[in-house]
Amino acid sequence: MIQRNEKTPIMHRTVEHNGVIHFGGVVAGDRSGSMKEQTQQITARLDELLRNAGSDKSQVLSAMLYITDMSKKDEMNEAWTAWINDEDLPARATIGVADLGPDTLIEVVITAAKA
Repeated sequence: MIQRNEKTPIMHRTVEHNGVIHFGGVVAGDRSGSMKEQTQQITARLDELLRNAGSDKSQVLSAMLYITDMSKKDEMNEAWTAWINDEDLPARATIGVADLGPDTLIEVVITAAKA
């Protein structure tokens, strides 16, 4: 059975199947900040989304991080590793992209197990 949650005009925020939760892309609410600040906003939002879906950051299986400036990857990594324990690090890829929209420096997509 597929369970879809938090419908937006273009997608569902989460889709769950067989105990695995797929999350739509998350961007910072305030996109005036640095790469680190935007990543911190995103990880805080991920905590909320994970909690609402019955999971937590220790259950994150994979993460795709799309960033517009690879020279700022260290800033992003600093915020990311401050958020998640090193023993809980998921499989991850960081992909450089040309454009994510006005002032958007990073978008994160995760998949997690139901806790």
